[in-house]
Amino acid sequence: MEAELQQLRKAALVEIQNAKTPSELDQLRVSFLGRAGALTKLSEGMRNVPKADRPVVGKLLNEVRQLIAASLEERGRSLQAASDLEGLENLDETLPATEARTGALHPLTLLQDRAIQILRRLGFALADGPDIETEWFCFDALNTPANHPARKESDTFYLPDGRLLRTHTSSVQIRTMIMAVPPVRVIGPGAAYRRDEIDATHLSQFNQLEGLYVDRVVSVADLKGTLTFFVRELLGPKAETRIRPHFFPFTEPSFEVDVRLPNVNHGRWMELLGCGMVDPAVFDQVNARRGDRAYDPEVWSGFAFGMGLDRLAMALFGLPDIRLLIENDQRFLAQFAE
Repeated sequence: MEAELQQLRKAALVEIQNAKTPSELDQLRVSFLGRAGALTKLSEGMRNVPKADRPVVGKLLNEVRQLIAASLEERGRSLQAASDLEGLENLDETLPATEARTGALHPLTLLQDRAIQILRRLGFALADGPDIETEWFCFDALNTPANHPARKESDTFYLPDGRLLRTHTSSVQIRTMIMAVPPVRVIGPGAAYRRDEIDATHLSQFNQLEGLYVDRVVSVADLKGTLTFFVRELLGPKAETRIRPHFFPFTEPSFEVDVRLPNVNHGRWMELLGCGMVDPAVFDQVNARRGDRAYDPEVWSGFAFGMGLDRLAMALFGLPDIRLLIENDQRFLAQFAE
């Protein structure tokens, strides 16, 4: 068997060195080292080798296997190097280089960053919270009744353990009040999720920017003044605003703020954001969770507001379909590169 192994070693090394292509080399690998290869067949004969000779023959068998494997790897590298060199022979170094494309921020990022900059100038700090929430943070703490449509599985993404994907970033406001005593002034940008059928005006995941201000003697006048300044800084001095009554479970009174721009949406009014004075019931829920009276509604008052950035981007950029914002089509995104 030793003679057969030596003969196989010599034949294998010659054939490997004569291989001209990676395909031929792979065939030789299978021929010598595969399950039905020559070396595998020889190794099956170990059972017939006398017991006294097995250590020597076994050692030689391993040496031949390692030598063939190393030779295959070395020849493979040699063929690859030759192929690379051949490819460079036809390279024309005088040809102009491919133009490098300059990246740019996504239009939603541009809009969100601009809004955050304006609100930070007004003293608002950034706050954050988890995308996966409990019903208490998402609904109960915000005075949302048990029969509210948003609590239904047809509207909200529930997880098997009873938690859910937040339907708004208002939960960030609750987490902020639980962790900090008033006065507080925060904004919470982030993703929200609802079971909406995806179409030209709806997404199941969208982006919101919400704000909360709690202090002594905060009034509707403070709310209106803050939002009027914010809208004009964000959309320009020609932006007109109007405020009209609405209903939200977590604010009382509640309002919708509409905006009108000369060259956007054909000059028609469009809904921009919802807002209102924080309902005392929300403060009571926070106090109960904190175990104190830090947010005593007889002492503290505040306002909250929230806006959807995707819909605003559609109006500002004249987008016919909201899905353009999530399809990553570079032909569309290139329009926003500076």
